[in-house]
Amino acid sequence: MQTLARKSLIVATVMAFAVPAFAQQAEPQMKHQDTEVYAPVPPTVTPGKTDADPPSDAIILFDGKNQDEWVSAQDHTPARWIVADGTLTVSKEHGVGNIETKKTFRDYQLHIEWKIPTTITGSDQARGNSGVFLASTGPGDAGYELQVLDNYNNKTYVNGEAGSIYKQAIPLATPSRKPGEWQTYDVVWTAPRFNGDGTLETPAFVTVFFNGVVVLNHFQVEGQTLFVGKPFYKAYDRAPIKLQAHGDKSEPISFRNIWVRELTFDPTYKK
Repeated sequence: MQTLARKSLIVATVMAFAVPAFAQQAEPQMKHQDTEVYAPVPPTVTPGKTDADPPSDAIILFDGKNQDEWVSAQDHTPARWIVADGTLTVSKEHGVGNIETKKTFRDYQLHIEWKIPTTITGSDQARGNSGVFLASTGPGDAGYELQVLDNYNNKTYVNGEAGSIYKQAIPLATPSRKPGEWQTYDVVWTAPRFNGDGTLETPAFVTVFFNGVVVLNHFQVEGQTLFVGKPFYKAYDRAPIKLQAHGDKSEPISFRNIWVRELTFDPTYKK
């Protein structure tokens, strides 16, 4: 009886291990084709001759010839900054103020080059202060500012230096060139999304390369960039890109080679 019982126990044990192994072997084997996707096909884009040159699908915002793509941010009259020698320079004329694009954008890739003049004076925030507003949501709104400032041997609060999202994001590095040399921002902006009642669905995110160095890496924006107070979100859909005439006594800032690519191809995005 003991021998029979022992044999029954052995058979039961073998069957217990054999059944899962058999079940596993019975499952269909995956092929490499099962994880290969062929549609939708991304659009073909012809790159520029250099990384600074606009690719074939870029919208040219300033090509050195005119400011036809820009208007006054205050009243949407034609922009009245200074175009000379292939550059767009802040006008210090009273009442000219900020300018913004005629077109509005949501998610995009932006390339913009800027220069602090060699004659710059002052210190801290009063040294070549300007800004690239990644979304200019209205004359009364603060918007979302990527700071422009001379930070070459110029100390200021770190969440207000060049490459920062003003008063929010401290840059990962300070790769500023000397005044008189051209600086470059390459930006990827993912706009915030809002629910039907105006509440925030998803925040904005931004990645910034400053002179080829990543200074913001998919930073989650906390809201509009305020000089005083805490950031907050206010619902909007699409918005212009704005350039700032700061109004301080520092020398005017110049811009050139401004282009943008709308990032509309996203098969995973649920609208």
